[in-house]
Amino acid sequence: MNLIEYPDIDMLMINLANRLAGELRQALSHEDRVSLAVPGGTTPGPMFDDLCAADLDWSRVDVMLTDERWVPETSDRSNTRLIRERLLTDRASAARYLPLYNGAETPEDGLAGIEAGLAPSLPIDVLLLGMGTDMHTASIFPGADRLHDALHGDAILVPMRAPGAPEPRVTLSARVLRDAMSTHILITGAEKRAAIERARDLSPEEAPVSVVLRNATIHWVEG
Repeated sequence: MNLIEYPDIDMLMINLANRLAGELRQALSHEDRVSLAVPGGTTPGPMFDDLCAADLDWSRVDVMLTDERWVPETSDRSNTRLIRERLLTDRASAARYLPLYNGAETPEDGLAGIEAGLAPSLPIDVLLLGMGTDMHTASIFPGADRLHDALHGDAILVPMRAPGAPEPRVTLSARVLRDAMSTHILITGAEKRAAIERARDLSPEEAPVSVVLRNATIHWVEG
């Protein structure tokens, strides 16, 4: 893995937004459509604020989440809600959004339709991931009920229920994450820096993030 340290959070967010925009622009130079997959959570919000104004042909970009809680968009737990508020605005409002939630009662009930919508946009051209201190990425959690399927199966999406997760989730599988053309991981703080260093020597079952580390660029700032 390639780790880039930044002197402050503002520099990280600006540089990461520029890096992602540049990679999307490059992909658009030789593809009709390109795909961008991003995490939810509050950490990437400031980067989304910069990326959404990037000067590129957003009408040819498919945006998807790496994972989603199985809640409606009106919920403050919805990652889609964050993406619409922080990324799919300004120039990026022209992008096509591919949701991971469709209102079915359970993730299992809605999975087939969502996968059919995602498949034409794979492999992912530009992938941004986060990581928890437990070394989970997307919603591939150590100890989750479908961990083996997520790590070793061929599906595009995997329903996931994990200890400490209040609601069911749906996540891109390790296969889809690993197949991305370009992979970036955004982390902050000393605890996550130590965790990602440990992950290199652990199994995917212990540290799911390890499945993408070989070709990933890590963007890290201490504070």
